[in-house]
Amino acid sequence: MILIVEDEPSLAQVIQDYLNHSGFESHIISDGNEVIDWVKINQPDLIILDLMLPNRDGLDIYRELRTFSGLPVMMATAKVDEIDRLVGLELGADDYICKPYSPRELVARVKNVLRRSRSQSNQDAIDTGKTPLLNVDQQLMKATITGTVLPLTPAEFKLLAHFHRHPGIVFNRDQLMDKIYSDGRVVTDRTIDSHIKNLRKKIFSVNPDYDWIVSIYGVGYRFEIVETC
Repeated sequence: MILIVEDEPSLAQVIQDYLNHSGFESHIISDGNEVIDWVKINQPDLIILDLMLPNRDGLDIYRELRTFSGLPVMMATAKVDEIDRLVGLELGADDYICKPYSPRELVARVKNVLRRSRSQSNQDAIDTGKTPLLNVDQQLMKATITGTVLPLTPAEFKLLAHFHRHPGIVFNRDQLMDKIYSDGRVVTDRTIDSHIKNLRKKIFSVNPDYDWIVSIYGVGYRFEIVETC
């Protein structure tokens, strides 16, 4: 999930359209005061953070983000002063882009930042011996990550167990619904999205370094696991 923090509605919508077309889920926030609470609840993969926002400055938001999260942040602004760029980068920003910019360039840089971030997280986990191990016990209906039990609902467990059996395969929402609701009940495809969102949150709470469930825009989801036991 990419969080777009931008108070220009037309620009925010263009960014979201390009990101969605590239396979990313995204969400737009225009008010600086709403960012911190949303991030704590939804745990995005990356933030595109405009520095000039109503009600709260982007740099101030960034400083608070860094008190509880190391998620990648791309700073965006119309300011071109070199000092502003240096301030942004010295604070630890993962990238910095000046307006006006090409949406295609922005998407390419988002991909690069995510690639660097995930590569570093994976390497850090390997170097420290903390590569997570996922175990799915279908008889006990229990899933653990490196020994920590995931508090899953029956539907979430069925999803995880199905993904675990078929890593790397893309499943659309109808296929996933058939695996969860074999009794033929009528549910919407957004029910799957809700289950996936909750499953991701629970995995993240135990294992923040790996995003194993990948959204395939316009199709469904794929499960990519680093190591299993």
